[in-house]
Order: sequence, then C-alpha cells, then structure tokens
Amino acid sequence: MSASDVVVPSPIGGSPAPAVEARGVTVRFGGLVALSNVSIAVPPATIVGLVGLNGAGKTTLFGVISGLLHPQAGEVFLDGRRITGASPSKRARLGLARTFQQLELFMGLTPREHVALGYRVRHDRKRLWTDLLTAACLHPESRGERERVDYLIELLGLTSVANTPAASLPMGTARRVEVARALATAPSIVLLDEPSSGLDAHETAQLGTALRRVVEEEKVSLLLVEHDVAMVLGLSSFVAVLDFGICIAEGPPDAIRANQAVRDAYLGDEEAVAGTGGGDSEGAVP
Repeated sequence: MSASDVVVPSPIGGSPAPAVEARGVTVRFGGLVALSNVSIAVPPATIVGLVGLNGAGKTTLFGVISGLLHPQAGEVFLDGRRITGASPSKRARLGLARTFQQLELFMGLTPREHVALGYRVRHDRKRLWTDLLTAACLHPESRGERERVDYLIELLGLTSVANTPAASLPMGTARRVEVARALATAPSIVLLDEPSSGLDAHETAQLGTALRRVVEEEKVSLLLVEHDVAMVLGLSSFVAVLDFGICIAEGPPDAIRANQAVRDAYLGDEEAVAGTGGGDSEGAVP
C-alpha cells in the first residue's frame, strides 16, 4: 500500500470524513509564498466557497487539491484517503472532478455528447478512446449511459439545447454543460473554478439554481472559487477567504459578512462583502 492509499480518520470523532480536505498547505514559487499553512475542508453534500482578490492563492490551492501542483508542505485528503502524492488522473478515478475558468468544451460536440464522454471516462474508458479517434460515438449508447445522460441533461436544464453544438451556446449554458460533464464522471467532489466568469446576472442566477439542485439531488460536494462574492455568500454553507496566500477568515456566510478583516481586504466594498453586488438576488439562498 502506498502512502497515497492510506485512509486517515476524520479529526472529528464519529463525523464522516470531508469529501475533500487540504491541511496546512504551503506553496512557494521561488521567493514568493503563494499559500502559507492554508487548510480547508468540504463536508459531504455541501457547497463551500473560496473567495479572495486576484493573487490571493485561490487557483494555487485548486491546483494543489487537483494534483496539478505539489505543495512544499501540507496534505490533501479525498474522502479520508491521503492523496497528496497521487496524480490528477488517479484523483479523478477516486472521485474528484473540476471545471476551469476558461471554457474547456469541444465546440463541435453537443451537450449530450459532452456528458456522454464524461460518463465513459468513468464507466467505459475503452470506448472513450475509440470515440475520440473514430466515429464510434455514433454507435448506440447503452441503456445505463442513456438514462444517466438524460438525467444530467434535465438536471442542468439543458434539454432544449441537448443536440446543439457547443459553439452555438451562450456562455451561461456552456458553463452548465461543463458541470453536467463533470457530474457524469460520478464524483464525490467537484471543484468549480470561477463558474460565473463571463455570465450576466440572469445567467449567474440560473447557474446558482442548478448548483443547489445538483447538491440536493446528487449529494455531491462543491468547492466554489469565485470573484463574485455575492454568489458565493448566497450559495455556500461555509466560506473561506484568502488574502495574499493566508486564510484571513472562515465560517458561515453571516460571519464572513461581519468580519472586519474581510472588509479591510475588500477595501471597504460594502456591497461585495454584504453579498449584494455582482450577483442576482434570484441566485441567492434565502
């Protein structure tokens, strides 16, 4: 058994292990400390938000959790299993999925085809490669695949555009395609990197509604990195705030709204900290 296969008990006796957890993570790039002793845990079936200004370390922490970056110190756990040394592909097989700030879609494929590819990544990897190299994607899908793809298409509100090429989709719809594709891999945790980037207020509200439904119906956890503080405070049960690589605050949204260190970091932007700017009230949790 390798070090990455060790299952470590949750530090809270009797509680289920977090879907994903980073403990004491430090990352340096030369003389620059990008993260300093940062910890965050995402409980099962929960949305946790991670906010901070540009350069705060949010993307670096995502890189560490997903395996694209290796920390100088600290550990990462997935469902209680230490995965600090595991490759990104192994983390994906263990149940970690992510989206990226820049759209990562095949513009010639439809939402249904994207979700089908995500399904095959987890359930039919041999066919995945033949799909990419040949026209095998035109062959009939299995009943299990069809039912799962249909469900995710409906869950993310994509039924009306299921067979429309991604190149023709509005940004907000394309973001939901990415989430559907990630869910098709049957993850326990999805890392969402700036999912509202490029969206207007209405599209942001639609995405927020879809994400809440995902957690309620799929029982999946979401770690949400966002510049849109209003969206994060409206969706999340717990929020962590990074500032120049240090976690300056963590807690439920109301505690974050009232935190003076957060207000200072956002230079007195009362609307942002209060969760009333940059988002749409329809996308907030009452």
